[in-house]
Amino acid sequence: MLEGIGYRWLVERYGLALTQALRIETVIGPTRASVSDGTTERRTVQELLRPEATIAGHLGFALKHEGIHLEALSRLFATAPVAEIEHWIRSEPTGQYARRTGFLYERLTGRTLDVADTTRGNYVPAADPGRELTVAMPANNTRWRVRDNLLGSAAFSPQVHLTSDTKRALAFDVGERIARLEGQFSADLVLRSAVWLTIKESRASFAIEHEENKRDRIQRFAAVIEQRTGQSVDPLSAAELESLQREILGPDALHYGLRRSPVFVGESARVGEERVHYIGPHWDDVPPILAGLRELLMRTAGLSPVARAALVSFGFVYLHPMIDGNGRISRFLINDVLRRDGALPAPYIVPISATLQKQDLRPLSYDGALEIFSRPLMQQYRGHSSFVAEQRGDDGVTYNFQFDRYADALSAWRYPDLTRHVAFLADALDLTIEHEMRAEALYLQRHAAARARLKSIVEGPDSALDRIIRSIRGSRGAVSGTLRTDYPILDRPEIANDVVCAIREEFPWTEAN
Repeated sequence: MLEGIGYRWLVERYGLALTQALRIETVIGPTRASVSDGTTERRTVQELLRPEATIAGHLGFALKHEGIHLEALSRLFATAPVAEIEHWIRSEPTGQYARRTGFLYERLTGRTLDVADTTRGNYVPAADPGRELTVAMPANNTRWRVRDNLLGSAAFSPQVHLTSDTKRALAFDVGERIARLEGQFSADLVLRSAVWLTIKESRASFAIEHEENKRDRIQRFAAVIEQRTGQSVDPLSAAELESLQREILGPDALHYGLRRSPVFVGESARVGEERVHYIGPHWDDVPPILAGLRELLMRTAGLSPVARAALVSFGFVYLHPMIDGNGRISRFLINDVLRRDGALPAPYIVPISATLQKQDLRPLSYDGALEIFSRPLMQQYRGHSSFVAEQRGDDGVTYNFQFDRYADALSAWRYPDLTRHVAFLADALDLTIEHEMRAEALYLQRHAAARARLKSIVEGPDSALDRIIRSIRGSRGAVSGTLRTDYPILDRPEIANDVVCAIREEFPWTEAN
């Protein structure tokens, strides 16, 4: 078996159990090689690159050749002897990897190392902007002479690595795609589709929650989307989220606000048959992580709106901070971030949920995107959750769920790798604009043309003509008895035939209705 170095050596030396796979694993071998399974790149290097068998040697190698892995570093700093880290930094006071280690240690642990401030040396970035997405305006940390360019804070700092897929995602321009639609169909026609697209987003979001038949709730959520998207000054504050939640859920919900009880995603129809697919952080950790998510939204200003929307939406849904309504709020936040970043002009709403609802979304379904993080989390902590006697949380929720590894899992919840989530959202937005929005604009264009054709055949208000179009399309060219009764002119064969032909010209029966 080949001997690991860098992060792999540190993981084995200190017995670190990582939820998220290493982005790069390096081993010593006879010849150089590199293979990837799509998640981890496995590199083989020759003996001359073997580091000294110390924290300084292997962590220095990891930071130089493998980049930052915040979960691994968080777990390492909780385990490794602090004296060894301090000794390394004192022996290399101007070394960039020693300084970056000192900065990251204090950032992730909240503890201060017994080391003097750095007074010499050029400022170096905390994270390599050539490897991962970093903030546009880093802040200088004078103690370590390090540019703090991480996406978030100690409370919540996801990572997005610069793969070919994420680079395409970062370049995806929602506004340009909508402008392209306007150029094809006219701005007025695309704008007219906005109202229906808002309803469609609401309906599809409820369908994801398996509540697609709740018409009053669908209409209420559509109104929330229309009125609140991009409007809040502080959309992730606890007060604003509860206000949004109350509008979404309506006046008859059992509970509102941030949760003070466990949350899991799964089924528990009968005792003994519970299935748990995901567990959210401990309720005591919800406020600080949510504050970290708010800080991330501020720190990442100026970055790709698509990336920011993915970080906020998936960060929120993995936190699951609310007692109810987390899924709908997380999907609302996609349009909200795009709107506030100027990528989505009012009153447009991208009906992203209509695409996410489709399980055959390629190359990855919405459930599949969520499982990028949830599946390894549940695999690591299998056997550590149970259902016990019922108790009542401070939020009034009665629960019987118990998880005994909250503290251990915190490093994963705080520092998720959202690389594939950013690429996924860009793909989903692309499909939504090119299919859902284009299809709606095309429908309106054809409908307007069909109505104009009918007006050359019969006289009547638009509402009556629209009804005739819907009925004849639905019956694939048949004129129903009800239509003939309500509009006797359709009893005349030549009129009925002309009406049917006019509608068929715009809506061929071979196409789906």
